[in-house]
Amino acid sequence: MEIPITGLIIHSDDSDDFKDSESRHLHKLYITSWNGRQVHTHPFSGNTSYDDGHSHYYVGMTDPAPNGVQHVHSYQAKTSFNNGHSHTIRGTTGPAIPLPTGGHYHYFRGYTTIDGIRPHRHEYRGNTGNETQ
Repeated sequence: MEIPITGLIIHSDDSDDFKDSESRHLHKLYITSWNGRQVHTHPFSGNTSYDDGHSHYYVGMTDPAPNGVQHVHSYQAKTSFNNGHSHTIRGTTGPAIPLPTGGHYHYFRGYTTIDGIRPHRHEYRGNTGNETQ
């Protein structure tokens, strides 16, 4: 069974994802509809746990997912630069949790990458904001 998908591809030659690779050629796919349904994203932000004498702030938008079906979102963000370093957070949210006023949000949690002069990581958790289109 084929599922029709619409979207756009953005080309970039400057990707931090491939620092150790000889290739710096990257395409990002932004899906705008999935099987005839518009997709949406969620804002998210928060503070990491306090570890090694500091915490970090993060803010981002989830990857898109289709409206009207049970789904999860992937997410990724860089933390604030504190104590001489930053971390990356990435993961997949939990399923949609309906809001009484309409829309929904998602719970997320995880651990940052290990970074710092004294290598360490931070825990983070939170809820996304309501869906945006």
